[in-house]
Amino acid sequence: MNRDVRLLQLSDPHLFADPDGELRGVNTLTSLRRVLAAVRARQLAIDAVVCSGDIVNDEPAGYVHFERELAGFGRPVYCVPGNHDDPALMRRALAAAPFQVCGQVDLGAWRIVLLDSCVPGKPSGHLSQAELTRLDAVLSESRDRFAMICVHHHPISMASRWLDALGIDNAAALFEVLDAHAQVRVLSFGHVHQLFDQRRRGVRLLATPSTGAQFLPLSTDFAIDARPPAYRRLALRADGTVDTEVLWVGDETAQVDQASAR
Repeated sequence: MNRDVRLLQLSDPHLFADPDGELRGVNTLTSLRRVLAAVRARQLAIDAVVCSGDIVNDEPAGYVHFERELAGFGRPVYCVPGNHDDPALMRRALAAAPFQVCGQVDLGAWRIVLLDSCVPGKPSGHLSQAELTRLDAVLSESRDRFAMICVHHHPISMASRWLDALGIDNAAALFEVLDAHAQVRVLSFGHVHQLFDQRRRGVRLLATPSTGAQFLPLSTDFAIDARPPAYRRLALRADGTVDTEVLWVGDETAQVDQASAR
């Protein structure tokens, strides 16, 4: 258990059945491939990949592209569903190794818990009582491990009127569970298509930008940001500390957002 856990986090690929499918002017499959190429070019040492939802854009046939691209990456891939995913179809499409949808996994000194916050037909999120009970149980049985929680929807205000209407509507219940478990160190999410990094009661709250188009931070109404695709690197240290950075994929290289490095 005395080793660091090195993760690559991807979020919100929004893949289509058609490989030429575009969302907000971005070919989402091409953009995902650019991100993965940038990761390979940096020769990052990665133990596993975490994807925080919206793998497809309401087209389950798009999972085949994700499966092909990520299976070729050669690492376990842990996923949570987003509001544009169909959780049941997603589980069937990604049923075989190296993929895992929801559940939990132990890596080094850490337990990673993958939550389903999806509500059929709604863009906002909710954690069912069954999911909250499961979270409490898997944290209770692993108090000797540090914990990272992954979910799609944001559980905290993004200071954006339109976006904050689309978060987890019972976030207080989630934090009640987390506050009861001192080993929780990270709560990571997607959905917001932007960088976010704050702390709450010793827990790092992290949003990873999309592998495609981004949302404009702090916006009252829906707006697209000009920032490029991105991914997050995390090092979960054996002592419970976390080192992380977001890398933005430009025309030639991935540039580090130094403000997010710890």
